[in-house]
Amino acid sequence: MKTPEEYKKSLQKMKPNIYKFGELIKDVTTHPATKRTVEGHAQIYAAAQKKEYADILTTISHLTNKPVVRYLSILQNAEDMIANVRMKRLMFNLTGTCTGGRCAGFNALNAMYAATFDMDNEYGTSYHTRLKNWLKQAQEHDIALSGALTDPKGDRTKSPSQQADPDMSLHIVKTDDKGITVRGAKVMICGVAAANELFIMPGTSYREEDKEYAVSFAIPRDIKNLTIIETRRPSDTRETEEGFDIPVDIGGITQAYLLFDDVFIPNERVFMCKEYSYAIKAVMNFVAPYRAAIGGCVAGQGDVMIGASALMARANGLSEKVFREKMIQMMINNETTFGMGIAASALGKKHPSGVWMPDTLLSNVNKVHVATLPYETKRIAQDIAGGIAETGCIPSCQDLNDPRYGELLKKYLKANCSGETRAKIARFIEWLTIGAGVPGCMHGGGSPDGAKLLINARSDVNHYIELAKRLANIDEEIIVEQKKK
Repeated sequence: MKTPEEYKKSLQKMKPNIYKFGELIKDVTTHPATKRTVEGHAQIYAAAQKKEYADILTTISHLTNKPVVRYLSILQNAEDMIANVRMKRLMFNLTGTCTGGRCAGFNALNAMYAATFDMDNEYGTSYHTRLKNWLKQAQEHDIALSGALTDPKGDRTKSPSQQADPDMSLHIVKTDDKGITVRGAKVMICGVAAANELFIMPGTSYREEDKEYAVSFAIPRDIKNLTIIETRRPSDTRETEEGFDIPVDIGGITQAYLLFDDVFIPNERVFMCKEYSYAIKAVMNFVAPYRAAIGGCVAGQGDVMIGASALMARANGLSEKVFREKMIQMMINNETTFGMGIAASALGKKHPSGVWMPDTLLSNVNKVHVATLPYETKRIAQDIAGGIAETGCIPSCQDLNDPRYGELLKKYLKANCSGETRAKIARFIEWLTIGAGVPGCMHGGGSPDGAKLLINARSDVNHYIELAKRLANIDEEIIVEQKKK
């Protein structure tokens, strides 16, 4: 497996095709807009080399019988899925933020591993073999893999084929003996700047008239005719600052639009081509493990927020015991999402392809919790820290070190520690709660409303009614007449 240095060199060798603010980013490992996400992902490579993290971050490939990072593996049992949840928590502990250039790709890989198996069984295609061959190469080169599902969509009341502009969802415009050509876009894709390759999946369900939109493939991030626009802006006002203002050597989030202008994909990298009935099945294969594991993600960052809050209390001269009740609530929030992810993993089932699929109901319940509890944890962190960390009213690292007035700033920031230390803690909490440290709690892996729809579909109210009737010894049928609209 690669070292962090080898990983960064692999990114530097790629053809520049990422833009931000109209500028072509020539080196993602050094540019202010992308270097932090690269550093965050580099920590995966560093941690995978350490014995204490080996059982969480690495496994044995079922294809080659060699050690591989879990992000390039197939989930084969409950233990693998539980390790996935633990892995997501660990990476937030180590980086404080999202390493989405690996987790979405990991889920896309497993989702399509199952989907290609099913398509081959029904249609006699060779997608599953192609995917396994591609995966062997991906493991051999220890690539960082980002995943992309979301299309621009256009008018939400119309299907892709009904749109005035057919490019509002990524679609196939040409097929031949060598491969396919696609046009359109994928949007709001995490971790692209830190990725060597991109794993593309369909974003929703399709009907026969939409079959050109049912497509899946893997491509190098710098493939010809792909233009990438980095879009994340919450921290742009401090994006070029150094020192403690942004944890440069820890991590950061990037989001991107992928613009496909007649991109050619060779057959050996195509894993779905117009099999429209399997598009939603592939999406559902993606949803369950993603929504289970994201409980570990937010718990991992919550762990860091508890530590930062306690640190700020001490910096202000207060024992953290003063805030014990609030910190206990933060801990409850963390363990709720983490525990739901573990439960969904443990109660899953094995797909015929060999992929372990977490319990759909519990995974989606977890998604709803993920869209609420982490925000409460962030609010409590800001509450404990006070205005110095929540309002953004704190001098920059550059000002604190200015020879004209820096010492005075440090003097007036001093409390139960030096002014510089107190400023570092405040800025870190700000970063965790309103800056680039914030993961996609609300819409990462889909919306909470979408999760509620799946919860409703998986729940049988009549079954619950029968349980109550039996225990209450009721035989009478109680019918509610449906009112006409």
